[in-house]
Amino acid sequence: MLLVLLCWCVGATLLLYVLYSWLIPTAVQFSGSLALLWHDVIVERALDTLTKSTRPQRLLKAVQKHATRGDPQSVISAIDHFCRHSEWAMNVGDEKGCILDSVVSELNPEKVLELGTYCGYSTVRIARLLPPGARLITLEFNADYAAIARQVIAWAGLEDKVQLVEGASGDWIPRMKEHFGIETFDFVFLDHWKDRYLPDTKLMEDCGLLRKGTVLLADNVICPGVPDYLEYVRNSLSYKSCYFKSHLEYTKAEDGLEKSVFLG
Repeated sequence: MLLVLLCWCVGATLLLYVLYSWLIPTAVQFSGSLALLWHDVIVERALDTLTKSTRPQRLLKAVQKHATRGDPQSVISAIDHFCRHSEWAMNVGDEKGCILDSVVSELNPEKVLELGTYCGYSTVRIARLLPPGARLITLEFNADYAAIARQVIAWAGLEDKVQLVEGASGDWIPRMKEHFGIETFDFVFLDHWKDRYLPDTKLMEDCGLLRKGTVLLADNVICPGVPDYLEYVRNSLSYKSCYFKSHLEYTKAEDGLEKSVFLG
């Protein structure tokens, strides 16, 4: 009887392990909504409870363990490896990250605004490509995320190029000119709360922070999706937009980036 019970327990454990580590992650790869539910709700909450830590804290430990201090590319690689092989996280990711890199490199901006820092992954990707003397202001609403991001940015050796500001985008955007002496931005990366993409874009317009030629690049326009924002930039005479088809970070579900040039 004990042997049967033991065999049953071992079998159940193996089944759960296979489901958790392989079957379910494979099954949700092609569905953005299922991937977000599995990784961003079920797995994250379970691991938070089991480890008594948060996903950003676990990501930071991976950076400190595997990345070389002062080497931005090694920080990016460490986070990508963590997200693909240990624990998914909603960074822009390696695939869309290459698109982000190409846009930044082509534009060579001097004044950059990032809306949504999270753990600093896209901040590092952008900042490492900026020319000497350039400024990147990144806004993060969540204080816990901001604390981790500061350490990730510092580990990459990019503190001098980045100014991380805590607070709501709707509060900070009207204060940009007065507080930071910024007249207009050359490049804006939108990767924060999806329901804020459109109102914050209109707020930047109203505050005069966009000049003719300013480039807006918006992430996750398909998954989770920002239909109101896409309708606006694609139909407004003030923008010329194009879509870069890609995949939701670290999955095979469709997602993409929308590049919109402000025409004035």
